[in-house]
Amino acid sequence: MSASEPALRFEISARESSGPARCGRLHTRRGTLETPVFMPVGTAGAVKTLHPDEVQKLGFSLILGNTYHLMLRPGAERIAGLGGLHRFMGWTGSILTDSGGYQVFSLQKIRHIREEGVEFRSHIDGSTHFLSPERAIDIQQKLGSDIMMALDECPPHDAGAAYHAASCQRTTRWAARCLAVRRPGSGALFGIVQGGLDRVLRRAHLSELAAMPFEGLALGGLSVGEGPERMAEVVSEIAPLMPADRPRYLMGVGEPRDILMAVRAGIDMFDCVLPTRNARNGSLFTRQGRIQIRNSIHAGSDRPIEEGCGCPACQRFSRAYLRHLFLSNEILGHRLNTLHNLHFFAAFMADIRRAIREDRLEAFTSDFHRTFDSSRGEERFG
Repeated sequence: MSASEPALRFEISARESSGPARCGRLHTRRGTLETPVFMPVGTAGAVKTLHPDEVQKLGFSLILGNTYHLMLRPGAERIAGLGGLHRFMGWTGSILTDSGGYQVFSLQKIRHIREEGVEFRSHIDGSTHFLSPERAIDIQQKLGSDIMMALDECPPHDAGAAYHAASCQRTTRWAARCLAVRRPGSGALFGIVQGGLDRVLRRAHLSELAAMPFEGLALGGLSVGEGPERMAEVVSEIAPLMPADRPRYLMGVGEPRDILMAVRAGIDMFDCVLPTRNARNGSLFTRQGRIQIRNSIHAGSDRPIEEGCGCPACQRFSRAYLRHLFLSNEILGHRLNTLHNLHFFAAFMADIRRAIREDRLEAFTSDFHRTFDSSRGEERFG
């Protein structure tokens, strides 16, 4: 990509008539994808258990990589020397990389924050690593990310008003430092809005970051233990205020109900480990709710996970067989479960986009809440 070519273009293709939900097209240097979009998580350069061609065949053209983990192993410099992350992992689609800001939250016991950046003690071997805003961008540029995230501080939701205010100020300063070191011709760069559950603080922080030349903005610091109702209050108020001409990204949210809520508030992009992690734990998504494949109700069933599902697991295998694989800890079971869950998420997002384009998102939402009931999924599929 030349230095004069935009790193990312975003255009709105359809809007819901009764609310802020919208469909769009996100043009990266590696192709065009439709929004609202869900990104499978490839933390260490792989969507767990799947070949990259399988991920693309399921309908995904954008995945997420993890700056912190790839920094530790195998190292950004090594990946750069081998041609960048796309070539390293054999992925021809687009890649968004987080900045390490979430690890500021999740690895609180082995990190120390100061104005210059964050010092981590490696969870692998105990070695010390320093991640500054400048280093976070340098790593993402070495990886060849199509969309990079500015380094932010993601505090606990209950950290206290003074801490959240100071965290927003630090995140803004770090955002400016990230912008200052981005090289021409590198990937797009998104800023991350913090502020916890304080909607006044969220508005103020959004105003600061929206004035900066980011190609997109994200809401961070949610789905970190505050509960779905309180998260929905923040997203429903703040998302419609995010710049309408730039993509809006809700980080780390993957529950189907939460995705649908956020789409209705105007969010365009999502990522979460939920479908792949749940698959490895035997929790499978269906239109009628979740089922737990280990449960004895499935032991003698020759039915697929979900009737009419086009995924490789449902097309060929029974719930009884998938239960056997899971209880035997066979890798094939993890793979088939993952294929099914990601197929569900791809189809779910396609259905949402179709409902927006046909201006029937309200009806789609009502139907979803009537049929998707995780507490009764086992009964309906028994």
